[in-house]
Amino acid sequence: MIQTEALIIGAGPVGLFQAFQLGLQDIRCHVVDALPQIGGQCVELYADKPIYDIPGIPLCTGQELIDQLQSQIKPFAPQFHLQELVSELKATYDGQWHVQTDKGTQFKAATVFIAAGVGAFVKRGLSLPGTLDLLGKHIFYKAPNDKVFKDKHLVVLGDNDAALEACEQWRQGPNAAATLTLLHRRDQFQAEPLAIEKMRAACSAESMRFVAGQPTALVQGDCPSNGSLAGLEILNSKGHTEVLKADYLLLCLGISPKLGPISHWGLAMARKQLVVNTETYATEARGIFAVGDINTYPGKKKLILCGFHEATLAAFGASALLRPDQKTLLQYTTTSTHLHKLLGVS
Repeated sequence: MIQTEALIIGAGPVGLFQAFQLGLQDIRCHVVDALPQIGGQCVELYADKPIYDIPGIPLCTGQELIDQLQSQIKPFAPQFHLQELVSELKATYDGQWHVQTDKGTQFKAATVFIAAGVGAFVKRGLSLPGTLDLLGKHIFYKAPNDKVFKDKHLVVLGDNDAALEACEQWRQGPNAAATLTLLHRRDQFQAEPLAIEKMRAACSAESMRFVAGQPTALVQGDCPSNGSLAGLEILNSKGHTEVLKADYLLLCLGISPKLGPISHWGLAMARKQLVVNTETYATEARGIFAVGDINTYPGKKKLILCGFHEATLAAFGASALLRPDQKTLLQYTTTSTHLHKLLGVS
């Protein structure tokens, strides 16, 4: 059981800034996120795309914003728990919160900050019988090493930049796959034009091929009991069943937000969002705050900037709740020696 003053659910930009604002109140925290890396949809959806509306930063990419936020929170050393989905949140007898993840990690938190965006982002997968048995063995969301597909028959599924980048990587070089097939339901892609151009040129040069179709079944190898894969059955664009030879499948199908267990935590919701007051962005449950796209209130705008504002007031609210005998003072990082000490600056 991990005891903490604050637990943040969500490691996107608002969750990271929440950790910073809590640090300025001298409140240390743990952060949980369902994705395998820090950054939320900033990294998953627009890591290399421009953002123009962050104050004082005329232009940055999603990844650059996350990198800067991670640098900003270093003095407070928040502890991250990635690839863990919060599955349970319930009150304890002493007015705190028991939180558990799907990996079994347990927290006892005095305050909880839900910064889960529109829900937990999870990788889109295949809903075919046998997928779970082969996941991490012959079916991957990300290659486990640089040689795993060498001289093997690889099928990449997806229409985005990640799918096309994978094709570029594994169709050539010393660790190239024996054959590489890109599969998507139609011959249209949500990727950078240059990446699409390279993919089509590679297909013309016969260093890979593209097939339009929908997966319908996994084809087991000669020893199904050993969890082997021989191919992927699809329904192609002509309406015919076809089997693509495959030793491995690489799923680049993007992510999807799932509200998941949040809807079962007994918190007041409106249109699948948590209702908060705008004084501290607290929910109706004492000690639970909601910031960013997961919350709703009159005039709500789903902007990163608004989430930063919400996180700031939520941190002040938490400080008043955790230290009722101390007056929560407004201090400025420009002049406050106390904040300079917390930040580790002279």
